[in-house]
Amino acid sequence: MDTAATTSASPLLGLDGAVEAHGSDAGVAAHYGNPVVEQRRLVAGEAIVDLSSRGVLRVAGPDRLSWLNSLSSQALLELAPGESTETLLLDPSGRLEYAMGVFDDGVATWLFLEAAELLGLQAWLEKMRFMLRVEITDLTAEFATVGTMGEVPSILRPAAPNGIPLVWQDPWSEVTRGGVQYAAAAGHPGDRWNWSEFLVRRADLDLVPDAVSRGELAVAGLLALEALRIAAWRPRAATEVDEKSIPHELDWLRTAVHLNKGCYRGQETVAKVHNLGHPPRRLVMLHLDGSDSVLPGHGDDVQGTRVAPGGEPELRSVGTITSSAIHHELGPIALAVVKRTVPADITLYVQSQGLAIAASQEIIVPQSAGSVADIPRLPRLGIRRPH
Repeated sequence: MDTAATTSASPLLGLDGAVEAHGSDAGVAAHYGNPVVEQRRLVAGEAIVDLSSRGVLRVAGPDRLSWLNSLSSQALLELAPGESTETLLLDPSGRLEYAMGVFDDGVATWLFLEAAELLGLQAWLEKMRFMLRVEITDLTAEFATVGTMGEVPSILRPAAPNGIPLVWQDPWSEVTRGGVQYAAAAGHPGDRWNWSEFLVRRADLDLVPDAVSRGELAVAGLLALEALRIAAWRPRAATEVDEKSIPHELDWLRTAVHLNKGCYRGQETVAKVHNLGHPPRRLVMLHLDGSDSVLPGHGDDVQGTRVAPGGEPELRSVGTITSSAIHHELGPIALAVVKRTVPADITLYVQSQGLAIAASQEIIVPQSAGSVADIPRLPRLGIRRPH
């Protein structure tokens, strides 16, 4: 993925205990001294998360919704002012290239996305404008993204350049119209995922440190957010997506794909896998053995035991860790993408820092995902011998 121009470091990094995140999240705080306490404040709706390292694109013009609808996986034609959704851009073979939150204020459509995706997405959209009445603008330097699980604090009033506050409500809390969920319907942790992101003028971030010092506002870092996201089985483009990913593997048909809309790039693969096939890999949540106090990192190898005929048991690679965290109730957990055929009831082992960490699976995408079309199988024709 392309790397967008970086914005300046957030003023929230000047708060006591702030430790900067790294990689694509650099410029904001990973935590402020106690990620577990920060998680609890976040769940209670008492804290905000600084996401000012994320990207913001505005698409203006009367053709914006019909144009974006024709390009991406979600049905956007009837997106009402103030309504939130998310969509994906796929390559011609159905692999996932870009993911973005979508919010329309009646005049412009706002795209919330990873900073590392911004330049590539903006360049691709510019190529696809043709003669349509659309205008794409990178407004990351003007607007900062802030997240919360509670009410938007009064001290950080969302920007509203066209009269409607720019507050994107994450749709992950339910299956959206036209979507489908592969995970078991009962007890999905995403049902409790009450997450929203709002845009503020960057200058307004300067108000936060004083508000925190006066006890008027609490902050939580990215580690707290990541732990809660993993526990909600919520995929993130920066971590769960690789060059092979298709939406089915991550259960992203739940909120980002409309299965009955018109044509878009990659639609044939989406329909074929869902109706006739199975995704080759599947997302799982792992409960990790924490006795060695080692938390795996992104890209660490996930292995399962294989017994060859006449041989001894051996560990073979079956997948990869995508995200990991220490959850305030569940302990060490991780998301991983594994081969579809990996049995659901076996113990897996994560190779990290020279250790083999035992892990049990919590099924998100089952082996049976896909193949929903009820197509009768024709009898196979063999060689007919004359009577």
